[in-house]
Amino acid sequence: MGDPKFPKKTYSTPRHPWQKDRIDAEKEILSKYGLKNKRELWKGMELLKSFRSQARDLQARMRVSDTSAEKQFQALIHRLVRYNILSHTATLDDVLSLSIDDILSRRLQTIVFKKNLARTPKQARQMITHGHVILNGRRVTVPGMLVEGTLEDSIIYHERSPFTDDLHPMRQVITSGPIEHAGEGEQTADGETPGTEGAEVKTEGPKKPAQYGGQRRTRPMGKPRDDRRPRSAPRRGDGKQ
Repeated sequence: MGDPKFPKKTYSTPRHPWQKDRIDAEKEILSKYGLKNKRELWKGMELLKSFRSQARDLQARMRVSDTSAEKQFQALIHRLVRYNILSHTATLDDVLSLSIDDILSRRLQTIVFKKNLARTPKQARQMITHGHVILNGRRVTVPGMLVEGTLEDSIIYHERSPFTDDLHPMRQVITSGPIEHAGEGEQTADGETPGTEGAEVKTEGPKKPAQYGGQRRTRPMGKPRDDRRPRSAPRRGDGKQ
């Protein structure tokens, strides 16, 4: 079991830290699934590595007609079927062909986004950590939790969450679909830039610093201020004995 104060590491870091192709691929996956950091990606890769290593070991043992290998194979397939990663007719070759997308797509954060309960994967993560989502009647605050296939339909908003109201602004944005905007410089069929019809062009004036309560007054360099006391004037206390 080990010391509970020092839990076993559930992931392994890359052997070489500076590989451009790997770093670019990791950034793309982090943006696609809204992961907090690369540690969450490495945990998913470690789980995938465990599945594939079990499949390779079972392939070698089943060639020599190992009696316990068949039972372990059925247990591995049953576990993958329970999380809706593979089907009942899957083989060891199907386990070896799994990718990191098959693992990350079963995270609670990803499923909340796919069920259209959030606009973005990052918003889905925030809703889960703030307790707005329940799974099988219980509040779950772990975005990286793998969801079983039978419990996927039980993911809904918490009864005390403000998102249960159909008139909530975020619910209105989700149901209306994405808003398409023409890019900068694009023109419509009439030859006009969208969004500029009947709009007044406003020019921004000088910004007013907040600490002065208005626009700062400047003066030419080298020119003394009018309210400055001349140097020849005697100071207070001069000439006293």
